Amino acid sequence: MIELIESRLRIWGGDLTTIRVDAIVNAANEQLAGGGGVDGAIHKAAGPELLRACRALPEAHPGVRCPTGEARITPGFRLPARYLIHAVGPVWQGGGRGERGLLASCYQESLRLAIGIGLRTVAFPAISCGTFGYPVGPACRIAVETVAEALARDDALETVLLTAWGGEVRTAMEDALARLLKAGGSPGGSQ
Repeated sequence: MIELIESRLRIWGGDLTTIRVDAIVNAANEQLAGGGGVDGAIHKAAGPELLRACRALPEAHPGVRCPTGEARITPGFRLPARYLIHAVGPVWQGGGRGERGLLASCYQESLRLAIGIGLRTVAFPAISCGTFGYPVGPACRIAVETVAEALARDDALETVLLTAWGGEVRTAMEDALARLLKAGGSPGGSQ
């Protein structure tokens, strides 16, 4: 399992909107209306067609196009990625409101969508770590463990990049991956 993780799961520092992969995952809000941080940067780089495509997606319930923990897909428009997968992470509320499961679900659902349409390469931001306030260390452990579990179950994906714009997130991602590799590639529980 260690070789599998080392060869297919990578940490990358840089601008998510410039990566040439099959799909970029957007840390979105439930309305899929664009916003700040990663979401705003992706909407800006993809162009106005992205907002129109998001508005065309059906609402799950009034005002919500993608509930927390779920994912939706659109074309990438002006991005180098062919597709955008929009995943809505949880807002941190102290850890007792199912945040861990919802965050893991964002990664699982995004990968399920990617595999479902035959994509081979996917890049993720650190979902929920910005304005949603999820503590960086635990969020990065959840990201690394959830992606590693998916890669162990399914060989459809060639490469998954976990991207980090800032140093704190990159360090936390690298630490989480090193911890997983040291444990022999077996994910453990994180909050």
